[in-house]
Amino acid sequence: MATALHVDHVAKAFGGVPVLRDVSFDLHPGELTVLAGENGAGKSTLMKIVTGQLKADSGEVTVDGTALQHADPKLARSLGVGIVPQELAPYPELTIYENLFVGRELKTQFRTLDRRGMAKQAREMLGTFGVEVDPRTRMGDLPIALMQLVEIAKATTWGAKVLLLDEPTSAIPDREVERLYDVVRRLKKQGVAMLYTTHRMAEITELADHVVVLRDGQLVLNAPLADTTPDGIVHAMIGRELDNLFPPITPAGDEIGLSVRGLQLHPDGPAVDLEVRKGEILGLGGLVGAGRSEIVEAIFGIRRSVAGSIEVNGRAVHRGRVADAIRAGISLVPEDRKGAGLVLTQSVLDNGSLPHLGAFASAGWLRNRKRSAAVTDATASVRLKSSGLGQLVGNLSGGNQQKIVLARWLTQNCSVLLLDEPTRGVDVGARGEIYTIIRDLAAEGLTVILVSSDMPELIGLSHRVLVMRSGGVAGELSRDQLDADDVQERIFRYASGQEATQPGEVA
Repeated sequence: MATALHVDHVAKAFGGVPVLRDVSFDLHPGELTVLAGENGAGKSTLMKIVTGQLKADSGEVTVDGTALQHADPKLARSLGVGIVPQELAPYPELTIYENLFVGRELKTQFRTLDRRGMAKQAREMLGTFGVEVDPRTRMGDLPIALMQLVEIAKATTWGAKVLLLDEPTSAIPDREVERLYDVVRRLKKQGVAMLYTTHRMAEITELADHVVVLRDGQLVLNAPLADTTPDGIVHAMIGRELDNLFPPITPAGDEIGLSVRGLQLHPDGPAVDLEVRKGEILGLGGLVGAGRSEIVEAIFGIRRSVAGSIEVNGRAVHRGRVADAIRAGISLVPEDRKGAGLVLTQSVLDNGSLPHLGAFASAGWLRNRKRSAAVTDATASVRLKSSGLGQLVGNLSGGNQQKIVLARWLTQNCSVLLLDEPTRGVDVGARGEIYTIIRDLAAEGLTVILVSSDMPELIGLSHRVLVMRSGGVAGELSRDQLDADDVQERIFRYASGQEATQPGEVA
């Protein structure tokens, strides 16, 4: 079989610490190879070497028989290597066609920009991927899913033979995933060799022809998908069996930790009532757009509400006032950790103390000894892996970044923990650690609300689940009902309106 790209005994170290060790594998035309591994396994470093952004310390990468002997992105691109990174970097103020033709603009016979010709060709490019959108649309006005398809078109229409896709579904809604899959299948038919990173097992089984797994920088699995199993892939990633991903449930207490009555986000919207006990994990399920995130944001105060009452441990909390919510012990881990949860250019210490800076200040001066001690204790409690409090958060893995978002609330009083998609973009090994942390916090008496689109996560972690639809509660499931064989089907029926119970009534 022809080889589009050959990785031959590649090794790379930073500061004497090995990141890749003797990695070898091939990519073939018309095949998709999934590159899997926990965060920190070396996947990003390998992709940077393949695209010419980094030079390997030893070994080499060859594209269609030509070696990439230096860190040279232009050479890699000229040989047909393209990448669509996880963090997209389009030119938001330019149009779609201007983004597609940046650096290779068409000119008229008078040497002016041929805007009409570029727009026409852009429409044809997008049409080959089943995308119908006006190419004169401003790039910044597109949803993330469409922006990603434009970036794929840009990477492939100039003749890419090898395409690297880095977590392409991590930031797009589930309803857009199938369109991305269709594009990937078309590229396979066109003979493009693809290297695709993902943490989702469903994507691996849906798309992969071949699976390569890295663990601690070493190649631990290199096999056709047909020759392995999901359990085998997970075992290769984390080096152990994953029979007990969800820790045992600790019974909740009897005392109410959080009470929400008649909470309305809009004058004509439904009123939400809920009570959560100390030590209880209440799951919020539902389809995208059901109003789950909006409810926890309203409880925390960053989203406007027009009616309702909120009490923490029997004491009233002013709606819409974040500072009051924090003083009452309410904490929020947002869905978008990079955009709303962290300052990536700051240190572990700065991020870990951010919500409670006033508690570490005296007469306008930060008391760094007190601050460092509190952040050290909090990060130790979530088993953070870092080089120290001074490490930049942007250089940590996704799982460790999420641990900091959790830990920063533990430096001071925390009674209610609101978790919005707490393991999105986190590898399977780190997920298990985060699940244990959440369970431990609940066992210590915290009141927890968990918003999750991951059905096994929602079912496996929660004492009880409320299913949301159109901003209201459509159904409630007890722990016994969550253990039933048909629970996923029942949650979907509530979420889609096929079945409903009255708020507060256990189905």
